[in-house]
This record gives sequence, C-alpha cells and structure tokens, in this order.
Amino acid sequence: MSAAGRARTWMIAAKWAPVLVLAALAAFVFFSGFWKHFTLEELQARHAYLSAFVNERPAAAIAIYLATYVAVVSLSLPAALILTLSGGFLFGPWLGGALAVTGATAGSTVIYGACRTAFGGMLQKRAGPTLLRIEEGIKKDAFHYLLTLRLIPAFPLLVINLAAGLVGIPLRTFLAASFLGMAPSSLVYASMGAGLGHLFMQGHPVNLSILTEPRVVLPLAGLGLLAGLSMLYRRLRPRRHEQ
Repeated sequence: MSAAGRARTWMIAAKWAPVLVLAALAAFVFFSGFWKHFTLEELQARHAYLSAFVNERPAAAIAIYLATYVAVVSLSLPAALILTLSGGFLFGPWLGGALAVTGATAGSTVIYGACRTAFGGMLQKRAGPTLLRIEEGIKKDAFHYLLTLRLIPAFPLLVINLAAGLVGIPLRTFLAASFLGMAPSSLVYASMGAGLGHLFMQGHPVNLSILTEPRVVLPLAGLGLLAGLSMLYRRLRPRRHEQ
C-alpha cells in the first residue's frame, strides 16, 4: 500500500473510531446485562462487599468506577445519577464527586467525538442554512452557552453532547464547560450518596424522593440561572457600546 493509501486508511479509522467504541460498548452492555444492576436496591444489597473492595483495592475500584461511568454516559443509559450517588457512598463526597464529573465528561466526549467526526459533516449538509445560523450564534459565546446547559441537570446529556459535536464547538471549550458545569451537581449528589451508609446499616428502604426537594433542586437551578444571566449580559454588552 502506498503512503497516500495508508494515510487515507488512518484518516478513515480515526474518523470512525468513536463510533466503533460506542458499538463495542453497546455490545458489552447488551450481552452482559450489567445495566440491570444500576439501582439503589442493588447498591444496598451489595454495599458491604463494595465497601470492602474499595478498602482493599482502591486503585482498581476507582478504575472500574470510571470505566463504568464512561460507558453509561457514552451509551446514554439512565444510570448516571445512581452512579454519582454510589461514588459518594464508596469514595466520599469529594473524591466521589470528582470521579463522577470526570467520568461524565469523558463519556460525553465520546458522543461529542462520534458526532463531530463520523456524522457531523453529513448532518450539517442536511440541516442547511438554519443550522449554520444557530451554529454561528452558539460559537459567539460557546463556553457560557454550554456551561449554562451543563449547570441545569434537567437538560439531557445526550442532547447536549450531540448538539455540541454537531455545531463544532472546540474540544477545549467542550471539555472545560462540561467539567465545570457538571461539577456542582456531581458534588451535591455525591454528598448525598455519602450519607447512604447510615440508611443501609439501619435497613431503611432507599427512596430517591429527597432528590426532588427544594434544598437540592433550588441551588442547582440557581447556578444555571446565574450562568444564563451572565451569558445574556455578555451578549447585550456589545450592543450597548454600539449605541
């Protein structure tokens, strides 16, 4: 094979690598059935074993946790919240929160990369000028725009990741805004997960209703509002200078 042919092969492989990674993860999830165990009931049933494993092999536990989190977010499984709570329970609020936001950012980057490399060009051609206008608007303040969406847990990760890859937000901006934007909610939920041990030891049934209480939702919504106001101010400020 000529040098040009090898270069083209490597370009094609790099373009489709994120898609192949997602396909491999999907096959693993489907055939292993491990996604069925992402429940608080399962965590409560196995909390003693998991805690002992973390104490005996902390490095391996961290690696497995991160790999699992990346897989869950990459495949958009509805288990990120359970994993964040589990991280707080197993590793404590600070380390657990840091691991959760790291896994969420890495998993989001896989989807972002797949959309940007393999499908981005095709989708952009089909979307036409409307998408181009939206893309221009987002790129003017991509960091604050993405940060605002990340600060509000109600926005689905998958939609944000696909949109960011589709409009071509720079990777550095995507990583920074994603990590900073998801850090507050990760720390909040990990802190709540750190308190699950007391409930497990007493045998109380696990209930996620606490996550919808105002003392949890309002601070996170407030962060999103502040970020949104900051972005709005940055957009209006140039207009004021022009007047």
